[in-house]
Amino acid sequence: MAAFAAASAAVPARADVYAWKDKDGRLVVSDRPSGPGVQHATYSVRGIETIRTTRLDVGPRLDRADLHAMADRHAETHAINPALVRAVIQAESAWNTRAVSPKGALGLMQLMPETATELGVVDPFDPAQNIRAGVRYLKWLLDRYDGNAELALAAYNAGPGAVDKYGKVPPYRETQAYVRKIVSVTEVQLGPKKVIYKIVELVDGREVPRYSDARPAAAYEIVTKR
Repeated sequence: MAAFAAASAAVPARADVYAWKDKDGRLVVSDRPSGPGVQHATYSVRGIETIRTTRLDVGPRLDRADLHAMADRHAETHAINPALVRAVIQAESAWNTRAVSPKGALGLMQLMPETATELGVVDPFDPAQNIRAGVRYLKWLLDRYDGNAELALAAYNAGPGAVDKYGKVPPYRETQAYVRKIVSVTEVQLGPKKVIYKIVELVDGREVPRYSDARPAAAYEIVTKR
């Protein structure tokens, strides 16, 4: 993702607000300046002890049809089946724009904070920013796995490292159920019809698995077949 983020442009701010510290050290966010202020992007702030706002910015209220249209638009921009993007959002957050997972994933497409930051997201609870970034990340995963939606979905749920480790959908109950759930309600092309071979090489006395779609000359195991 570091290389991906470096090639991505920052998301422009959608409005101007002012921020400053009050006498108690709390951050104040307002649409009006109060003495010397710092200009920031507008974002929603949930009530916590260290932050207060002069006016809560909730943005326009969007219904399910608006969110579907937004998801479809970003899917088409990245040449992804809109049904796949909708299914991911349904599985991730059930279209709850304020969803927060126990692991800290945020918003409609359940972006982890570090991933959201790398993708230039200012407010992960803003549907437009969240969907735009989530779809870009999904497209990056699809490209990484040569269009194989099954592996891309597994990586979206468990992380690319887990998929790379096993060379297939990881043997995690949650991830396997996640992939099955999305695939069952979409008609997406899961990936090219090919066989993935696994061989084991000895490197410095350690067994290191290697994966390839070319049939190896040495002993191998078929780990994926379409």
